[in-house]
Amino acid sequence: MKKHLNTLFVTTQGAYLSKEGETILVRVEKETRLQVPVHTIGGIVCFGNVMVSPFLMGFCAENGVGISFLTEYGRFLARVQGPVSGNVLLRRQQYRLADDMAFSAVMAKAILTGKIANCRSVLQRALRDHTEKLDATEVEAASAGLFRSLQALNAETPLDRLRGVEGDAAHTYFSVFDHLIVVQKEGFSFQERNRRPPLDTVNCLLSFIYTLLMHDVRSALETVGLDPAVGFLHRDRPGRPGLALDLMEEFRPFLADRLVLSLINRQQVKDKGFKKMESGAVMMNDETRKTVLVAYQERKQEEIMHPFLEEKATIGILFFIQALLLARHLRGDLDGYPAFIWK
Repeated sequence: MKKHLNTLFVTTQGAYLSKEGETILVRVEKETRLQVPVHTIGGIVCFGNVMVSPFLMGFCAENGVGISFLTEYGRFLARVQGPVSGNVLLRRQQYRLADDMAFSAVMAKAILTGKIANCRSVLQRALRDHTEKLDATEVEAASAGLFRSLQALNAETPLDRLRGVEGDAAHTYFSVFDHLIVVQKEGFSFQERNRRPPLDTVNCLLSFIYTLLMHDVRSALETVGLDPAVGFLHRDRPGRPGLALDLMEEFRPFLADRLVLSLINRQQVKDKGFKKMESGAVMMNDETRKTVLVAYQERKQEEIMHPFLEEKATIGILFFIQALLLARHLRGDLDGYPAFIWK
């Protein structure tokens, strides 16, 4: 099992990262702000105008530390990664199975079962915690609709029709998402899912945390030797990390959506921490972004019982566990892929 490692997020504009001995040095205006040993870091995420020396890039590549570059507002730009780990036989098997439409449909069912079940759990948890503050009738109806979507996955269904089931389930889930926001309703109103760019505060939070989740899931897949670009539900498209999108589906509701609701309902973020651009895009300011990053990292430190392994694990290590389980299934060591289902 991979040791749980921290991710270094650099949000200060004008920061410069360099190598000093076996450590990563962060300077702002020639003043050292942080110095950390490389072995304590699992990944680096740079937001906006953050520079990294070529020597540090090579040092991180040698030590298995991926560096992701995002815009100041969280849109993914590029990633620097060292030599791929894992043996070539695993990747060749991944490519063969991804070309098998029947196998891809089976994998897609497992992925969607995890995603839809976890969406339903989010709704059921909200009903338990906030029954008097939300429209329980509508949320219960949506939960029932998601249950029917889960039942629809039991039939032998081709890949294209599975995407239809996913689309219907997503529409049902997000149609009541606004009901799960029980405070700060004026500043955090959700009508529908939108992105590129997000047009409201809730979608801004969702898109930002999905980007962070993508970084972690992609790193986990690369760590176990899988190709994050070749998926089963999400088919090949230039520049798209299909397998990373597949694997993160089961974590979207459990980690990202719940964290967004928690940040709003506990009033850890305020609507004044967001600004609307001339393009209509809604962006968060530096203080809000830091609050979200801290909350995301703290959530990853929480422990839960893994439903398949029946062992305790931090949330942050779940990505690596699921990537390992997927790799073992592709090798033939497991009869099926056990998607993560939150209980």
